[in-house]
Amino acid sequence: MNAAELVIAAAEGGVIGDGRTGANLALGVGLVGVAIGWLALARAAGRVSTGNARTGAMSAMAVGLVGTLLAVLHLATSSGGPGTGNGLVGAIVAVPLGLAAIVLGRRALTRSRTVPTG
Repeated sequence: MNAAELVIAAAEGGVIGDGRTGANLALGVGLVGVAIGWLALARAAGRVSTGNARTGAMSAMAVGLVGTLLAVLHLATSSGGPGTGNGLVGAIVAVPLGLAAIVLGRRALTRSRTVPTG
């Protein structure tokens, strides 16, 4: 299956799902990314003692990127406008969620690299 057939199948609901399924998937992935980023940031600040802040930060950035890409793919292949039941509004909301996960992960990664002095 080449790229053009993949995009056509996604637009028809064969790859991502029809209606709101793709948007809900992107929303879920974005929310998971934000939660992982929040925990990684707490680990980097020393509020949570379990786990590795760097691993959590990298995970949050990867999950946020996947959520953003899923949302953009759904936006690109959805037909109709807002309120038609195709999940356009959900995909629009999922883009900033994915970006927020990337930002939280990056911030946690930056904080985990600093060595406390004193």
